[in-house]
Amino acid sequence: MKDLLTGLLGAPEGVVLYQLLFATQFTIYLSAIAFAGGGTVGALVTLLRIAPARSARSLATAYIWFFQSAPLLMLLFLFGLGVPRLLGVNVNVWLAASAALTLYTSAYLAEVWRSAVQSIPTGQWEGAEALGLRFWQTLRLVVLPQAVRVSLAPTVGFLVQIIKGTSLAYIIGFSDLMSVGKRWANAPVEGTEPFIIYPLMALIYFALCFPLSRLSLGLEKRLGTVRKTPPIAA
Repeated sequence: MKDLLTGLLGAPEGVVLYQLLFATQFTIYLSAIAFAGGGTVGALVTLLRIAPARSARSLATAYIWFFQSAPLLMLLFLFGLGVPRLLGVNVNVWLAASAALTLYTSAYLAEVWRSAVQSIPTGQWEGAEALGLRFWQTLRLVVLPQAVRVSLAPTVGFLVQIIKGTSLAYIIGFSDLMSVGKRWANAPVEGTEPFIIYPLMALIYFALCFPLSRLSLGLEKRLGTVRKTPPIAA
């Protein structure tokens, strides 16, 4: 592919485009890790957030508030630079970026899913209780199937935020689309000026995020989670 792009666009344009596209895969990998890890932790936090025990709800609330309030850039600095220097150990940049993005993602997904669960009418809980179902049985058999439908669209939409969030990982040395693009934009090579490189990077991010935004909107309409504005009476 590198030879093909170089043959079509020449040097250095073909080389730059190849390296940007090659680095994009690491942006995608990191986004997938953050979504999978954040989804797993977020699901556990959601269960604590809606649990009958008050202590569990307080703990989950504190977790969500803390990691929603902490800037992602600060978390990246903490795991990528602060912890290694404090403990005197080398932390792999993949591990540091994954940990920071997982915690960031889990807090937001937990809140999205908590809202979805609590959007289910109280009558569903009361009806299940009348049938003799306990809390966790009601949650698993009655509430969660409906909550998944409500939360699917915003969950997919949040993937866009995760992808954009990975662009900050370059600050700790993670080699992704942003890192490679910034390096080329700062290189004293004709044809790699910032006004060329950054719009090209923006197009690649757009190509990653736009389909997810459209998918999220489509799911909202298809699942009936978008409220239509009622007509104004004359």
